[in-house]
Amino acid sequence: MKKNKLFRIVALNAVCIFAAVSVFASEIDIKGRIVGESRQAIEFANIVLQTPDSVFVSGTTTGEDGRFALPKVRTGDYRLIVSSIGYETQAIDLKGYSGNLQLNDIVLAESSVALGDVTVTASASITKPDRKIIFPTERIVRISTDGVDLLQQLMLPKITVNQMTNAITVPGGGEVQLRINGVKVEIHDIKALRPADILRVEFHDNPGLRYGNAEVVLDYIVHRPQTGGSFGFDSRQGINAMWGEHGVNAKTNHKKSEFSAGYHFGPRDFYGMWRDNEETFRFVNGTTLHRIEQGTPDHAEVYMHNAHLTYSFQDAKQLFNASIRYGEDHNKHWDYQGILYNKEIPSDKVAMIDRNPSLYQSPSVDLYYQRNMPKDQTLVFNIVGTLNRTDSRRMYQEQRGNRILTDVNNRIDGKKYSVIAEGAYEKKFGANRLGLGIRHDQSFSDNDYRNGRSHTTRMRQSDTYLYTEWKGAIRKFDYTLGMALSRYDSHQEETNHTYEYYHLRPKISLQYHFPDQSLVRLRANISTHSPSLANLGKVEMMIDSLQVQRGNPDLKPYRKYGVDLMYEVKKGVFYGNFWSSYEYAPKVIMDEKFWENGKIVQTWDNQRNWQYLTSTLTLRVGPIKEIVQFSFSGGVNHFLSNGNTYAHRYTNWFCEAQVSAAYKNWKLMYMLKTSWNRFFGETMTGGENIQMVRLDYKYKNLSAGIGVFNPFIDNFKLDKENWNCLASYKRSTYIKESSRLFTVNLSYHFSFGRTYSASGKRLNNSDTDAGVMSTGK
Repeated sequence: MKKNKLFRIVALNAVCIFAAVSVFASEIDIKGRIVGESRQAIEFANIVLQTPDSVFVSGTTTGEDGRFALPKVRTGDYRLIVSSIGYETQAIDLKGYSGNLQLNDIVLAESSVALGDVTVTASASITKPDRKIIFPTERIVRISTDGVDLLQQLMLPKITVNQMTNAITVPGGGEVQLRINGVKVEIHDIKALRPADILRVEFHDNPGLRYGNAEVVLDYIVHRPQTGGSFGFDSRQGINAMWGEHGVNAKTNHKKSEFSAGYHFGPRDFYGMWRDNEETFRFVNGTTLHRIEQGTPDHAEVYMHNAHLTYSFQDAKQLFNASIRYGEDHNKHWDYQGILYNKEIPSDKVAMIDRNPSLYQSPSVDLYYQRNMPKDQTLVFNIVGTLNRTDSRRMYQEQRGNRILTDVNNRIDGKKYSVIAEGAYEKKFGANRLGLGIRHDQSFSDNDYRNGRSHTTRMRQSDTYLYTEWKGAIRKFDYTLGMALSRYDSHQEETNHTYEYYHLRPKISLQYHFPDQSLVRLRANISTHSPSLANLGKVEMMIDSLQVQRGNPDLKPYRKYGVDLMYEVKKGVFYGNFWSSYEYAPKVIMDEKFWENGKIVQTWDNQRNWQYLTSTLTLRVGPIKEIVQFSFSGGVNHFLSNGNTYAHRYTNWFCEAQVSAAYKNWKLMYMLKTSWNRFFGETMTGGENIQMVRLDYKYKNLSAGIGVFNPFIDNFKLDKENWNCLASYKRSTYIKESSRLFTVNLSYHFSFGRTYSASGKRLNNSDTDAGVMSTGK
């Protein structure tokens, strides 16, 4: 009996030991690495191991190098689910493995559809050869009031957001294209966006050839309701001055169709604008005149209107978008007055008035069609028709007592018609991409100039542009190679001048990703710039008693060679970006002056060359404790402007700082920006020295707050200088109401209906050049 009991105990222990050994022997480790199409590691990707019937077994996330490990997994059949924000989710079946498993690199394709209701709790971004894909954090979505405010909270390098003037700019004044789901929009459409509807922002800081000369492209990818719609308004009104920015928008969706409309109104009515000006004239006989303009406050009254109606249709294979837009800037008053006197003889003075009313109107129609074809192919067509109409007047008088010494009365009635047509084809080859396209810009201008006599100019201008571009990736190395051929021609009826030019426009971009979340990029390109229709007209307009302005029909297009180097690094809440560039433009179109028949003639010509060097360092920290985030950018510009008869050097230091603090429903924002000055030809155009403080309270879809523009300065001014040896000037324009301007802000946006993903419009064209010469000081 005891022997049997002992036998059973020994047998039971043997079975347990055997079972334990079997269990440990059947445990395996699963390891792998997650990368994108360009073979860059994907950090924080979600790894889930589940049984074939979807029962959770284990899970983890990838590290900075994209690697993951699932230790001590029992042998069996499993399914590995890999997902990451901005990428297609991938499922991998694991069957029949009995030993440790080292998977090959798992490549996630970039998601081309909306992500649904995803909450991002940590800073997330994906770097591509031509753009950065940025996912707003839950904090940024919560504290932002609209799409422009959200962009300011992202604090992207090179991007400056001025919510007072509704402007998004880059250093140097390059073109910034704005889109929503790929469709070309205005900044007022961005302001109409609810932050909760924004899935990601695609920041194209290295745009391809199809974007022409665009410096930056910002594409907001948002939810698109299948039913229901949205409505919202945004209003900011000055308390101590007549200043306002007001907008209303509405959108409705029905199945595959979407209808939207919006209207923006921006009034300005100031009585504290004036101009101080010091001019030096050196006459042919060797004498010099120093003339001082001492301004007194006068009137500036401006009304800006912008409206649009849009219809779009989309299914799985195609997208059609039709937009009708209307823009208007009506300067009812832009008036200066003051006293002109001789610096050497102060008693020699005259009264001066300078009135500059104008009306600019721009209706346009935009038709777009996109076809998604099998095997990752896309075909798109876009046509835009625009009418730019200008009615500009200038009355300038110099008067001593009741005697009018100088009387200038200029009027310009201008119409410019333009059509932009484009077609493009795109094909993906795994992580690589091929793009082909052609674009034709055709414009006609019909301008009447009246300055005591009438002069009519009729001109035709066209630009045909063919391009091909290849984007590829080899492990951590990304590259872009492109080539474009452009043909430019122009014809003037009154002179019967016809010009035709061909230019090659190559582009190359090389980018390398380091393992420590940093990258370096080198970019070089050649761009072509055509003369403005306004500068080509052989028209002469008086400026004042000593100066006239004249066009030049012999202007020729010129090339600009550019190279830039960028390095960026990310580590936790710290981000750094260093950017340096050099531009060289031989035979560039710049201004010049000369004496003729007793007057200074101001005109343009193809000068020797223009060179520009700049370096910028950007540092960003935050959010700290999900409360505070700040950024700082600083740098230097150096210009070398070499004309046919002059050579100038100019250096400008600049900086910008932003601080954003949020607690519960409250948000405080402060921005400081020093002037970013530009020197071109013989003219220095000064930027703005601005400060802004804003405090907002947000409750659900309603936001209310107060703000102040330039709280610590008495007078807002813009400086401009001309260094010509014959006729130079130093000018400062002041607007008193732009100092210590207090505003009250109110916005409300809501939407209803479920969402679905929407592919975006790929081509975006517009014509904002009025094609008329501007006169005045």
